[in-house]
Amino acid sequence: MSTETLTQTPVLILLGPPGAGKGTQARMLEDTFGLVQLSTGDLLRAAVAAGTEAGKAAKAVMEAGDLVSDEIVIAILRDRLAEPDCAKGVILDGFPRTTVQAEALDGLLSETGQKINAAISLEVEDAEMVVRISGRFTCGGCGEGYHDRFKPTAKDGTCDKCGGTDMKRRADDNAETVAQRLEAYHAQTAPLITYYEQKGALKRLDAMGEIDAIAQGLNAIVKDAVA
Repeated sequence: MSTETLTQTPVLILLGPPGAGKGTQARMLEDTFGLVQLSTGDLLRAAVAAGTEAGKAAKAVMEAGDLVSDEIVIAILRDRLAEPDCAKGVILDGFPRTTVQAEALDGLLSETGQKINAAISLEVEDAEMVVRISGRFTCGGCGEGYHDRFKPTAKDGTCDKCGGTDMKRRADDNAETVAQRLEAYHAQTAPLITYYEQKGALKRLDAMGEIDAIAQGLNAIVKDAVA
C-alpha cells in the first residue's frame, strides 16, 4: 500500500470501547498515510527501556505497583512527539482516556502550535463487542491482530505478516470481563466524545461493518481533517 501525501501534520485520536477496532485501524492508517501509532502501553515500555527521565519515573511507579500519573504519561508523550518519525503526524490510540487527560494533551500540543485535527469516534454496539473481543488473537512475534470471524489468518495458526506461529489470546478477552470494561469506558472515556464535539473536532464513524469498509471511511475523514 502506497503512502499518500498529507498537506499538514495531523494529530488524530481514535475513540471507541474495547473491541471497536482502534488498534487494527490505526495500523492501517499508518500504512496508508505514513502516520505513527502511539499507544500508552507501547510508549511506557519504550520509555522505560530507553531509560529517559520520564521512563525512569514511570518504572519506579510501576515497580511500586501504582498507576503511572497523567503527568508522567504527558512527559513521555512530549519526548516521543519530538522524535523525527512523528513529523508526518500521529494517531493516539488509548490516550486520552479522560477529559482531564484531554485537557493536559491540549496543553502539550499548544506548546508546539499543534492541535487535534480529528477525534474519531468508532461507533459500535455493546452487544457486538462480546463477539468481537472473545474472538481476538494476536501474533506473538510481530503483534499483528486477528479475529476468528472477522480477520482469520490465511493459513490456520500462521501469521500472514511475519509467518510466525505463536498466536496469543488475552486471558481477559471473555464475556465475563467485557461488561466491566464497557462500563468503565462509558463512565470514563465516553465523555471525551462530548469534549471533542464541543471543540468541533469530533468525527463519528459507523464501525459495525467490515474492516476494509471502516478503513475507507477513516481514510476519508483523515483526508478531510488535514485538507
